[in-house]
Amino acid sequence: MALSTSSSAQQARQALAKRLADLCRHAGLTGLDLAERCGWSRSKSSRIMNAKTPPSAEDIRAWCRACGAEEQTEDLIASLRTAEGMWVNWRRMERAGLRQAQEARLPLYRRTDRFRSYSSWLVPGLIQTQSYTTAALRAVQRRRGLLDDVAEAVAARMERQRVLYEVGRRFAFLVEESVLRNGIGGAEVMSEQLGHLMSIASLPNVSFGVVPMAPDRERWPTEGFWIYDTAQVNVELVSGYLTITQPSEVAMYAETFAGLAASAVYGADARTLITSALDVLT
Repeated sequence: MALSTSSSAQQARQALAKRLADLCRHAGLTGLDLAERCGWSRSKSSRIMNAKTPPSAEDIRAWCRACGAEEQTEDLIASLRTAEGMWVNWRRMERAGLRQAQEARLPLYRRTDRFRSYSSWLVPGLIQTQSYTTAALRAVQRRRGLLDDVAEAVAARMERQRVLYEVGRRFAFLVEESVLRNGIGGAEVMSEQLGHLMSIASLPNVSFGVVPMAPDRERWPTEGFWIYDTAQVNVELVSGYLTITQPSEVAMYAETFAGLAASAVYGADARTLITSALDVLT
């Protein structure tokens, strides 16, 4: 699985390029004709039609005017925004602060019934305590030099956790054993968080598994990801936030999740690993 790009994003860019090329052809124009009408070099038209250079919103407006298809402008710009949104670096996503980034995910959570989450770094946000969330987001805010709206962002994440208790939703969380031992916020914060995980694991609509550390694993740790029903995957990377909607790619993450789930421990065995991590803190 690619770490910084996705065939979902590439296919979205190619689909937009094809629509623009079709407009040109249906208008009876060549690439050179279009370039002359828009005041561009011929190579620019070619690069856009071949998905080598993404158009800007202004490029699309000029293209539609040249082809006499102004009525398609807004729809094509919406397609451009969709393609752009499949890969968002953290600086762009968080430029208005952490609260907005937290709130932006709420509509997706509301339309999802089955959640699958795998984390190799941190406890997943939906099952974090308030203190753990505060420590994690404070570290992000300081590291990236962001607007200090940590308190508001924490409140937004706590509000989002209501979905855990709504009828009809199912959750499967997998974490690496190292997540239980990574020090976030200090011993007191971690102790509270580990106790909270044992409570969460007892909810009837929640499956909580821990992938034990072992010297002979068949499934290696990978980047953290969320699967929303079978429609979308979001991957959190060091450099940004990746959205995947291509069915074949969603299936790859679902298969990876299933393999990791098969190697995880649950119930009493998971509680043993959590208790072992707690013992280190006390």
